[in-house]
Amino acid sequence: MTGRSLGKLLMACLVLIAVGSYAQVPGPTGGPTQSGGKEWSTAIEGPAYTQDGRLQYPEHYREWVYLSSGMDMSYTESSGMAGHSMFDNVFAEPEAYREFVKTGHWPEGTVLALEVRAAAQKGSINKQGRFQTAEVMGFEVHVKDTKRFPGGWAFFNFRSPEPAKMIPMSEDCYSCHRDHAAVDTTFVQFYPTLLPIATQKGTLSASYGQ
Repeated sequence: MTGRSLGKLLMACLVLIAVGSYAQVPGPTGGPTQSGGKEWSTAIEGPAYTQDGRLQYPEHYREWVYLSSGMDMSYTESSGMAGHSMFDNVFAEPEAYREFVKTGHWPEGTVLALEVRAAAQKGSINKQGRFQTAEVMGFEVHVKDTKRFPGGWAFFNFRSPEPAKMIPMSEDCYSCHRDHAAVDTTFVQFYPTLLPIATQKGTLSASYGQ
C-alpha cells in the first residue's frame, strides 16, 4: 500500500478520523427532544437522506448507546498525528444496539457514529493523564443500508451539521473494514461489551484478527 493510500485510510476508517487541518466540527445540539418539541423516539430511526442522497446529520447521537473510546489509535506505524492527541468515541443507535445484543449482527438501518475529540493534559485539578475536551475534531457515520449501497454499508464524513456526501467506495476504508472487521464490516473487536456477544453468538467474521 502506498503512503498516499495509507493517508486515505487514516482519513476514513471508522475507529480513526483526522479531518483536514483539525477544523472543529460542532457537537450534538439540542436536548432529548426533536425540533418542534416532539418526544425523541427510542424506536430505530435508521438513516435519513436528502433528495440528492446525502446523509442527514444525526443530531442526537450523544443520546445513543456508548460503545467504546480509543485514544490515538492508528492502523499504521506512523499516524502523522504527532502533537495532536485525540480520543474517538463510538455510539450506536439504541434499537440497532439491542438487536445486536439479541443476534450478534447489526440490523438493517443501523447507524454508528464516531466522534473525535481533542485530548488535554492541563485543566482544572488534573495532574496526570488526559481528558476529553469540548473541541470536536471530527465526526463520521457508518450506515447499514443494503438497498442503497453495494456491500450494504457506507461511510459519511461530516465537517459540519450539514448533510454529508458518502465517502466514495474507492476509498481504502471500505476494503479495510471488509478485510479486518470482526462483525458485519464493523470493528466490534474494539467494542469490549459487544465482542463477547459476537463470540457467543458465533457471528465473528472469518477474517477477524488478520
